[in-house]
Amino acid sequence: MAKFHDRRETQAPARREADLMARLPAVVAAARALPAWRRLLAKVDPATVVDRAALARLPVFRKSDLPALQRTGLPFGGTIPGRPGDYRRLMMSPGPIFEPEAHEEDPWRVARALTAAGIGRRGVILNTFSYHLTPGAWCFDAGARAVGCAVIPAGPGNTDAQLDLIEAYRPDAYAGVPDFLKLILDAGRDRGRDVASIRRAIVSGAAFPPSLQAEFRARGIDAYQLYATAECGAIAYETPAREGMVVNEDIILEILRPGTGDPVAEGEVGEVAVTILDPKKPLLRFALGDLSAVLPGSSPCGRSNMRIRGWLGRADQSAKVKGMFVRPELVAAVLARHRDVGRARLVIARAGEADAMTLKAECAAPEPGLSDALAATVRSVMKLGAAIELVPPGSLPNDGKVIEDTRPVG
Repeated sequence: MAKFHDRRETQAPARREADLMARLPAVVAAARALPAWRRLLAKVDPATVVDRAALARLPVFRKSDLPALQRTGLPFGGTIPGRPGDYRRLMMSPGPIFEPEAHEEDPWRVARALTAAGIGRRGVILNTFSYHLTPGAWCFDAGARAVGCAVIPAGPGNTDAQLDLIEAYRPDAYAGVPDFLKLILDAGRDRGRDVASIRRAIVSGAAFPPSLQAEFRARGIDAYQLYATAECGAIAYETPAREGMVVNEDIILEILRPGTGDPVAEGEVGEVAVTILDPKKPLLRFALGDLSAVLPGSSPCGRSNMRIRGWLGRADQSAKVKGMFVRPELVAAVLARHRDVGRARLVIARAGEADAMTLKAECAAPEPGLSDALAATVRSVMKLGAAIELVPPGSLPNDGKVIEDTRPVG
């Protein structure tokens, strides 16, 4: 079994970064030629976007905005080139979001993740992602064929049929959500069926808690996580090192402060934004609404690309207070007027049967009157009052939360 998919995975980080930045202007230019991107990039000269600092000055394109944008010009809303007939498959994810599959061998870039999981040539994989409308199954199907692995297009559900397939074809690998693998294993045990051929798994699309990871290990299954979306394909994947997830090639990944387009410091939790370097399907600073953080250094497995901690929650922290919505963007707007303040967190609670807000703001050496000034800015921006609590730098939790709603549910 190949240890690496190709030599690019182990290249010097500086060489990879130079290659990514050299390709970036062409992708910006390709995006700017499309109607939806043209509106966002009207004042951008693609030739000047040659490093991460220049990239960080481009506007953020949020996944949450994509369904409405596509409705302005179905099916793709001017975000990608061509007509539906130019693509191999046409799919739809919840939202709805309409996604085409290109004609390339591995259009969702899943092959690297499969190789890292030890799934490859002459193997057999039980693919339990849905083949109906959504891209999930097709992502893994194409990746498996790219590494020479036979695919059982099982789809989800129908446990008895899954057990029949496993006993007949003896797949050595599983692809799907982790919970369904447990269901299959439990059903095989309870019904006296032989499912022992499955020794590896690549899981995605649902939480994979440490307790379930430990259970799979105890049952002799080496399971790996993949972080992917229908719009971006495979973004990052787990390797045998088991230290975070390695970012895929041909991707520029940023971690942004929620509600802003500002990159955070290495190690700080923030929102994942992805730039895909494909002029035929350009995607620039696509904010996914997921939280993660960059890990320092390179993976002990030998892959040299950036690593992230994996999925750490959702960045969408909007809340309703006294009939008014508060969002991370509003907290960012407050901080933009007070450059001496670092990170901040808006805590929402109940006090005396009423909603109450407290803005906790990190500041190394607060000037006299800063609390009053912050309170006035909060009222101006959010149209709501808030108590102000100034705290030392580094005292707020590193969890990506900008708004914390502590009110009891129900």
